[in-house]
Amino acid sequence: MQRLQEYSERFMLMAMEYVPKVLLAIAVLLIGLWMVQKVVQLSMRLMERRDLDVSLRTFLNSLLSIGLKVLLFISVAGLLGIHTTSFVAILGAASLAVGLALQGSLSNFAGGVLILFFKPFRVGDMIEAQGQIGRVKEILIFNTLVTTLDNKTVIYPNGALSNGTIINYSKEGSLRVDITMDLPNTIDFVKFRTLALKIMADDSRILDEPAPIISLLKIAPAAFTVALRPYTTVGNYWPVFFTIQDKLKMAMDQQDISKTPPAS
Repeated sequence: MQRLQEYSERFMLMAMEYVPKVLLAIAVLLIGLWMVQKVVQLSMRLMERRDLDVSLRTFLNSLLSIGLKVLLFISVAGLLGIHTTSFVAILGAASLAVGLALQGSLSNFAGGVLILFFKPFRVGDMIEAQGQIGRVKEILIFNTLVTTLDNKTVIYPNGALSNGTIINYSKEGSLRVDITMDLPNTIDFVKFRTLALKIMADDSRILDEPAPIISLLKIAPAAFTVALRPYTTVGNYWPVFFTIQDKLKMAMDQQDISKTPPAS
């Protein structure tokens, strides 16, 4: 009976010592989870205002939520009397080991965050990077997928892509088509220029502003080189490049644009 009374007294002492801690820990946990949810929602609204990519928003919010919850659980464990110093040290050492093992992947992750945050290009843009030209198909956290002009998929690591030179052909909304033609000196340049301007004016894919340019690049004894510089949208670059040359060749075959011989 005496032993039972001792156990009862010990239980009461332990209850008086730990019940307030448990209740406080539960209250801190519930309030902390509510605050984490509010912070994550606020973060999402801020990123939506900055028009960040959806995949980046989701990833950063998940990262923020997990990080805050880990800190909250460590704090709750401390309130319960659990020594968290060793736990934090082990967690830090594990994080360092994982970081060293995944150094390349972390570099690509950082590059992906920079690309999605600063937006040097978007999905659908035509870009040139690392010797390849293509249209951006998808921007992921670790790599970027680009479809080349010959319908191949190039996978760029975001680390190298974010640190290299990128040419964005879609940024300005229009692109100059560079056409160079070698013509014999028997061709009248003024007649050729009038014909070429008419063909380009009749093509709805060619923009009025900036206006097309036709100029001489080089003059040789037997021939001269002409540069045609119309502007079009990025998607119409190659159709315009080939169509203008086809139409010019057919028009030159049908019309006489040679020089008028001098009167005898």
